[in-house]
Amino acid sequence: MRSPPADRALSARVCRVFLLTALTAASCGSGGGAAGSRAGSGGSRGGSPENGSGATAGSTQGTATGGTGGAGPATGGSSGGPSASTGGATGAATDGGGPDARPADASSDARADAGADSGVADPGTAGDGDFSISAPYRAAPELTVAAGVPRGVLRMFSLSSSTSAIYPTDVATNNVFTRNVWVYVPAQYVAGTAAPFMLVQDGGSFTGRIPPILDNMINAHQLPAMIAVLINPGPGDGIGSERGREYDTVSDAYVQFIETEILPRVETTYNVKLTTDPQGRSAVGSSSGGAAAFTMGWFRPDLYRRILTYSGSFVALGASTTYARGAWEYHEHLIAESAAKPLRVFLEAAQNDNTVANVTHDLNPALSAYYGWLTANQNMAAALKAKGYHYRYVYAAGAGHADGNVMAQTLPEELLWLWRGYPVN
Repeated sequence: MRSPPADRALSARVCRVFLLTALTAASCGSGGGAAGSRAGSGGSRGGSPENGSGATAGSTQGTATGGTGGAGPATGGSSGGPSASTGGATGAATDGGGPDARPADASSDARADAGADSGVADPGTAGDGDFSISAPYRAAPELTVAAGVPRGVLRMFSLSSSTSAIYPTDVATNNVFTRNVWVYVPAQYVAGTAAPFMLVQDGGSFTGRIPPILDNMINAHQLPAMIAVLINPGPGDGIGSERGREYDTVSDAYVQFIETEILPRVETTYNVKLTTDPQGRSAVGSSSGGAAAFTMGWFRPDLYRRILTYSGSFVALGASTTYARGAWEYHEHLIAESAAKPLRVFLEAAQNDNTVANVTHDLNPALSAYYGWLTANQNMAAALKAKGYHYRYVYAAGAGHADGNVMAQTLPEELLWLWRGYPVN
């Protein structure tokens, strides 16, 4: 029996206050007070853990389900990048993940090594694990900039592919193309200092969300004063497209492109300095952009260690001679067979996520068993758990692929979890 709406809303607000206060206090020390004070307007956003540890999951009142996130019929949804409902404006490579000499019982190394390069302490397991949420999904209060909060600046520049050594033309047409890049700099940024940052794929779909969230949460001392680089991919979508080449390919090409061609341009154009500390670098994305974010950390954990994905395309879209089932191979065997990497990974997938039945791209019929987004993300969570990673998996009941409503509700809380352990001034 469902409780009256007022009771459900009150319960949800209590859950959200508890989550934000607990995680912020664990991450930031005295900064935690701001979290609870602003959380009460979050609406119906409680959460319930499935094998999770520490604080409860944020996001809508959900009921615990068995296994890894609970399975539902994987139908509906849309393919490609973030759904239309998302809103908003428009070094040397490391081993790619084959088996190495590390013993199988080294599964705790991902946590033990989490702060080895920068002195960032392992934050513990609060918020780690498998969680389930359900509709109705409501936008988090952090998406509206509160009165009196200092606002960062969002600027954009365009870049011709003709200047790129890695992606000079659209692979589908061989034509030169232009990509847009947005850069958010918080009001608290101190010129000349190295700032933590997030690198957001399909950046134009996140420009309406990331800046207000960062404005609010930086001001509340819930997140560090970070820069956001929001970058659009090349044209098209899916197999054979430029976006597909950049995002779905399992290799270090995309992260090399970011490091050698995008970040230097950001620093010189806007007179900012981006940290080289991998603990202060995050990769974010949805759908194929989520797969790209994980691939960045997988191939270069010396550069990126905080990974956030929604409906990540850990499927066979990027099949190649090296990885015959593309990103499906991460959860099929690469994570299990490789030494644990010092990554912190958030995953989300939805009940009505993409399947081979509803993806609009031309798929390879021989790989039809490897195009289930929900299954792929459930498998990713299980593989990361077995290897001892800090991971957090959220199953969204009644939602679709890269669901904008789910993102609007959960993104602030998932960013809070993602950045646990990093110093906040």
